[in-house]
Amino acid sequence: MDFLQVLCQDEITRRESVALERRLRRARFEQQATLEGFDFHASPKLPAAQIRDLAALRWLHSGESVILFGPVGVGKTHVAQALGHQAVRQGANVRFAKTSRILGELAGGHADRTWDKRMRDLIRPDVLILDDFAMRQLSASQADDLYELVSERQGRSLIITSNRAPR
Repeated sequence: MDFLQVLCQDEITRRESVALERRLRRARFEQQATLEGFDFHASPKLPAAQIRDLAALRWLHSGESVILFGPVGVGKTHVAQALGHQAVRQGANVRFAKTSRILGELAGGHADRTWDKRMRDLIRPDVLILDDFAMRQLSASQADDLYELVSERQGRSLIITSNRAPR
């Protein structure tokens, strides 16, 4: 009986590990960033307590979003990916991408008539991380695509990083 219990526990652990690796691959992170590996002393102006509070993922469980903005080089992308990594470890599906790449994917969908499928793929994850938001001025079709994406994801979390403060 003990052997069977050990065998079953080993199989459960293996399956959980495989599922975690699969979710991490699907997330498409640029790097495997974690908050444990973030140097808060390098950027003392960062609100470390607030970032650690975000790591509890209450925002995710209530379907809220997170906006990280500030000057270049303070660690916004690292924090966004670390929050995404934390969500993956808790079983969430996450997708990370530069905003320009997402808009390019959707534009390609208009060209080859796969826009609906591409949009569904972006709506599906529990967390969508849009990195470097508003780096360039958007065309009318890009603004429409972005509006559709955000409105279709209502109730699903976004993490947005930007060099520009929200107005």
